[in-house]
Amino acid sequence: MSSPISSLRILPAEVAPSSLGAPESTETGFRDMLHSAIDDMQNLESQAETKVSGVIDGNGTDVHSALIAVEKADLSFQLMMQVRNKIVSAYEEISRMQF
Repeated sequence: MSSPISSLRILPAEVAPSSLGAPESTETGFRDMLHSAIDDMQNLESQAETKVSGVIDGNGTDVHSALIAVEKADLSFQLMMQVRNKIVSAYEEISRMQF
């Protein structure tokens, strides 16, 4: 008599269980993703600084575009801080685990 549970497949047929080991080299890692997010945040900050200095110097930069750039930089910074807080929280939770 066969068990109904043994006939269930969790993985799709195309995915072999042996291929679930190490990630492929073409995938970007978590560290690379964080570095690119930090670079994007720094780019937004530098764009905001450029636009604000253009408004202050009177170079014809639109005030609205400067404010939008500042808000984009602020939102990306807030998002990065939330990601940082989640990483620190996960680290603290893992450090409390007993092995």
